[in-house]
Amino acid sequence: MAMELVGRDRRRNRIRKKIHGTAEKPRLSVFRSAKHISAQLIDDDSGTTLVSASTYQKNAPKGTGNCTSAKGIGEMIAERAKQKGIEAVVFDRGGYRYHGRVKALAEGARQKGLKF
Repeated sequence: MAMELVGRDRRRNRIRKKIHGTAEKPRLSVFRSAKHISAQLIDDDSGTTLVSASTYQKNAPKGTGNCTSAKGIGEMIAERAKQKGIEAVVFDRGGYRYHGRVKALAEGARQKGLKF
């Protein structure tokens, strides 16, 4: 018997059906836990992660589970994307509401020049 998806998983699947990342315009995927936040740029055609940034990393901004650190992660992923020659992305909020830390990460990435 198949397990029924509920809540965030159902929303994540509904979003994922509509968006698709390519090498020119990868998918900016956000994962948020109670303590940390992470983001990846994913090329769905080849199934590879091009760039990633997370509060788990040693060079991450101070603090882990707040809006200021999420904004720092957004800025960090935008800088790393520019180094790889990526200027535009498709935003995948991962089933989370566009609010709080997810919104701060997106705004930080936009401030550093990432277009979505």
